[in-house]
Amino acid sequence: MKKQHQFSLWYVLIGVWVVLIIQSYIASMLAIPTIPYSQFLKLLKAGKVVEVAITANQIQGKMKAEGGGPGDVKQFKTIRVDPELSEVLDQYQVVFKGEIESTFFRDLLSWVLPLVLFVGIWYFLMKRMGTQQAGFMTLGKNKAKIYMENELNVTFEDVAGVDEAKQELVEVIEFLKTPAKFTELGGKIPKGILLVGPPGTGKTLLAKAVAGESGVPFFSLSGSEFVEMFVGLGAARVRDLFVQAKEKAPCIIFIDELDALGKARGFGTMGGHDEREQTLNQLLVEMDGFDPKAGVILMAATNRPEILDPALLRPGRFDRHVLVDRPDKLGRIEILKVHLKKIKTVPDLDVEKLANMTPGMVGADLANLINEAALLAVRRNKKEVGMLEFEEAVERIVAGLEKKNRLINPREREIVAYHEIGHALVALSLPGTDPVHKISIIPRGISALGYTMQVPTEDRFLMKKTELLNKIATLLGGRAAEELIFGDVSTGAHNDLARATDIARSMIKEYGMSSRVGQVYLAREQRPLYLNMGQREPGDYSETTAQLIDSEIKDTLDREYERASKILSDRKNALIQGANLLLQKEKVEGAELKALLQEQPQRAS
Repeated sequence: MKKQHQFSLWYVLIGVWVVLIIQSYIASMLAIPTIPYSQFLKLLKAGKVVEVAITANQIQGKMKAEGGGPGDVKQFKTIRVDPELSEVLDQYQVVFKGEIESTFFRDLLSWVLPLVLFVGIWYFLMKRMGTQQAGFMTLGKNKAKIYMENELNVTFEDVAGVDEAKQELVEVIEFLKTPAKFTELGGKIPKGILLVGPPGTGKTLLAKAVAGESGVPFFSLSGSEFVEMFVGLGAARVRDLFVQAKEKAPCIIFIDELDALGKARGFGTMGGHDEREQTLNQLLVEMDGFDPKAGVILMAATNRPEILDPALLRPGRFDRHVLVDRPDKLGRIEILKVHLKKIKTVPDLDVEKLANMTPGMVGADLANLINEAALLAVRRNKKEVGMLEFEEAVERIVAGLEKKNRLINPREREIVAYHEIGHALVALSLPGTDPVHKISIIPRGISALGYTMQVPTEDRFLMKKTELLNKIATLLGGRAAEELIFGDVSTGAHNDLARATDIARSMIKEYGMSSRVGQVYLAREQRPLYLNMGQREPGDYSETTAQLIDSEIKDTLDREYERASKILSDRKNALIQGANLLLQKEKVEGAELKALLQEQPQRAS
């Protein structure tokens, strides 16, 4: 990032000081030495004075240099004392005249050179301020970064995992390349294309790829760059942006983080003269005013479409919405392949296994994952990145940085070991749960003293009631193990209880999975903020129903806790041996625990 330089009064003071030093130095170098009048008379009588120029008060001339050749002379000056000097000069046959040698060039050099230097410094500072702060005269100019056709090297080959979104944008590329193909039939390309999706899914990269494939100029800026403290400045920048875009048409305007500019009007503002609203109004007017045949395509990206103003989303403005969602397994494989080209990996790297370990990760997460793995390989002085580094990078991103230096007393360490083995054994004992990949009691992140990593075998979009109940039982397995072994419970199940309660509440209020409450939807609808106007909606059900929901949530958690306790009680030997193994190794693979579970027979109920 460029370092920002701000103008300061110290720059002026330092410049003046430098000029004075240079002027005094030049003056001292070019100054003519002054000698006493008595010494001048002695030199005159000795025949060393060659030439003089006389004024009313001063004598300036040249004399022979001591130790020099016949033609070597040096200048001197003295204050005139004897007015009858001409007779003496004539007596010694010295050439004299009644004028002083011109010092114009010397004075010019001593004053003009410092002045030129000072002006040069001032111009340099003003130019730096003009390029970085745009200056007062450029306040109304847009701050868009313009990438010309030969400056964008991004194509669809650099974008992976969003095939559906790329197909939606192919029409835009064809229109920019061959607009006559659409205009012959009277068709109109959408004026605005809104890319919607979670952060890090590649919305900005996709917009650059469209411009790179089209071979047209690309205007890129953020929504926050329009709005500043001066009233009317944002609207002026919007006007300037569209004027400049029309001059370079066909082209693409890309506004990132549109929600900073296009938030719904009337929400969270004081009065109707808000600067952000004026900027938004100007954007709406410009989108209505420009001709779709001009070849100017407006693209924008946001991860909060629910807070955008409805006027932005109506047909004729941002009338095409392209979802850039989290990639599925195949998408993650393609994204990993794109980023793996940039590092050296072992030949037999299992990309599919790595994709299975990263459910829910977006493109930015996967890029960070590969970078972390490469850094781990460098720390270990390896020439290639192997699967071990990728697995540790996944753990680091999911659970946090290992903190082996954190001192935990043996009693707490034992509690953590039984807690984590309790999670793993319940998960291995129930059908439909994600396979256990690794168990660790090495502290990670801010507060995690241990973790159990479960890696799904495939992407899931639907879950059955039994699978959700099994997930709750797995979450409560840690606390059940503590109570079974120590007869007491700790605070380590805080996060487990929160997640289990959320699942149970969603089952009852959203999914209708309770026979007592019934097949009803009781959750509050997720409405945009501009419709709620900051007010919480009252409950759509009675107090009796609320009590029934609370009772059903508690009963669900109690039943699954009892089920987890029974599973661990029947496999107590495996629980004890697994905890001892974890205390010795600190990390246990899921396959080791599964083998241990098969060796230990289940106790009869």
